[in-house]
Parts: sequence; C-alpha cells; structure tokens
Amino acid sequence: MDSDAAPVLTLLQAYLAKTRLPADGRLPPERVLAEALGTSRGELRKALAVMETDGQLWRHVGKGTFLGSRPLAAIDEVAALATRAAPRDLVQARLVVEPELAALAALRASTAQVAALSEALRASRAPGQTWRGYELQDARLHREVALAAENPLLLFLYDHLAAIRRVMTWDRPRSGGDGPPADHPSFAEHDRIVAAIAARDPAAARREMAAHVTTVHAAMAPA
Repeated sequence: MDSDAAPVLTLLQAYLAKTRLPADGRLPPERVLAEALGTSRGELRKALAVMETDGQLWRHVGKGTFLGSRPLAAIDEVAALATRAAPRDLVQARLVVEPELAALAALRASTAQVAALSEALRASRAPGQTWRGYELQDARLHREVALAAENPLLLFLYDHLAAIRRVMTWDRPRSGGDGPPADHPSFAEHDRIVAAIAARDPAAARREMAAHVTTVHAAMAPA
C-alpha cells in the first residue's frame, strides 16, 4: 500500500463504516469527502484508487463513485469488530502493539524515516488545523512509526488496529473549538516519542508511546 495513501484510507474506511450511503452506494462528491476527512482532494484520490484497485468501488464518468457490487469486506469486518470491542479492548490492543513498534523504530528507523516523523509533527501543528485535519496527521505520524519499525507483519496488524480505532472514535465529541489548541497534550507527547526514536533509545520510545496511548484513552473516557 502507498504509505502516503494509508492514513487517508484509514479515515475513509472509518467514514464509510459510520455513514449511511444512498441505496445505490454512491459516495459523496470528492470535495465533500475531502472536507469530512480533513485532507486534500489529491490525497483522497490516492485512497479511492487503492479501494478501486481492490475492487471495493467503481467509478462512472459523469455520475460519480460507487461502492462495488460485492460487500466491502474490509470495511464490514472493521465495522463489526469496532461494534463488538469495548474501549478497554482498544487501549489494551494498542498498548500491546504500538509501544513495541516505537521501540523497534528507535532501533531501525532510517534518516529519511526520522525526517518523515518530524514532518508529520510539523503538519499536525499547521495554523488553522481542524480536528479532522489533525486526526489525519496523527494517523500519519503513528503509521510512520509503524513503518519505521521495519516489520511487515506488525505493520499489517497495526493497519487493522488503526482502522478499528478510527471507527470506534469517529463520533466522539470534541471540546476546545474547531481544532486542537496550541497546548494540546498530544503535541508534547508526540514530540517525546519522535525525540526518543531519533535518539535511538528504544526503552524511552516504548515508554513514551505507552504513556501517550494511556493518556489519550484516559481523556476520552466518560467522566
């Protein structure tokens, strides 16, 4: 899978799993979809192309983009698991997978991969960032960590877990305006994760990722 398309594809799968489409399966226009996901139309098209290649949708020039005639197996599976899983299950699974990915990334990340992590940090802080835009950059950052671990089996597990996570958290309420505030806690937590990876410190990377996942889910828990 194109690493640039993966974060947008994850959000697109979550959107489709949570959205009731017309009976003919027609997707909203690209402009509407891109706005809903907080991404550009160019990045959205890459994700749509992946789904089209997989036979999950088809396009009719002049009429639009439609879900394929066969069920969207990947999305159906993700939606079903997200329905059965409890928040506790999600945080437990993330704590098993993501800290170890961060530790491996600290050992194996290339210079280019560390630079990609730093770029994702910068993009998440872009002026005027919406919550959806931030979630896209958050998805990109976490997948860059998974890529830097250089383990295709763990990357496969991570991608499925990330898709389920997005479905489970898609409709959660947000506070603090239309986008993350300048002092959003995840900014500093992400900084520490990337700094540990760049410093080639697997113990610190594992610890900082575990702390981040725990903090994020504590903040999402009902009061």
